This record gives sequence, C-alpha cells and structure tokens, in this order.
Amino acid sequence: MERRIKTGIIWGLLGTLAMTVIMLIGKATGLAPMPRPIPLAIAAAILGKVSKPVLILFALITHFGYGAFWAVAAARVRWPLGIKAGLALGVGLWLLMQVVVLPLLGWGVFGMKVTGFPPKIAIATLVLHLVYGLVVGVGFSRASRESSPTGPEPGEVT
Repeated sequence: MERRIKTGIIWGLLGTLAMTVIMLIGKATGLAPMPRPIPLAIAAAILGKVSKPVLILFALITHFGYGAFWAVAAARVRWPLGIKAGLALGVGLWLLMQVVVLPLLGWGVFGMKVTGFPPKIAIATLVLHLVYGLVVGVGFSRASRESSPTGPEPGEVT
C-alpha cells in the first residue's frame, strides 16, 4: 500500500478517535450542546428505525471511515501535509458539516435551529474538527519527516 494512503488511514482514524473521545466526554458531562452525537443523528437519518446496536455500529463505521477517507484524500492532493494543512482540512470538513449536514438533519445552518444564537453547536464542532485537523497534521508532518531522504533536521523532535 502506498505510504501516503497508509499514513492517511492511520492518522485519519486517530484524528477521528481524538475528536470522538472529546465529543463523548462533552456529551457525558452535559457540556456538548448537541441533542445527540452527530454521527448517531446522521446514522438514524440514513437508516431510519433500527436497533440501537445496529445504529451505533453503522455510526462508528461511517464516522471513522469518513475521517480516514478525507485524510487519505488530503494526502493524495498534497504531500507532505503539515499542521496548517491539517487544520485547514478540519475547518473545511467543519464548514461542510455546518452548511450541508446539519441542515439535512433539520438542525439548521450552524445548528441554530437547535441552539439559537450564539450557534453553540457550530462552536463545539469547530473545536472537534480542529482537534481532528491537528492530529492529522501532526501525524502527516511526522510521517513526511520520517520518509525524508535526509531524515529529520538536527535537533528536530520526531
């Protein structure tokens, strides 16, 4: 498997895991403004009425697959991909969610039908997507340094 694809899958999954853990902590503590985790809401919209285990499994597979897909796509378009590009990827995916996904869920643009103004869902999901982008960017940055023909620069942290 091509190195960029493998790196994209690994760091896309890790970025998605990081944002998911934070999302679940927010939901468990009551800090998350979403009525339900967005991956579950998307899965319910797609599948309709199904058992909770099926819903959760589908949500996890599609959520992590989506995160891995976009990291691979970014690596195919631009290599090496650094932290700034990873953060840009996170912001781009966040914007896609705000103007396409949330309205399709009936939550309105930036989730304002659910939380009104200020758009708390938009702020919370921006933080989550920045975490995703940061993890992907850091991972790709490390991978590109490790694959550099000259190796890391002297004193560079790897």
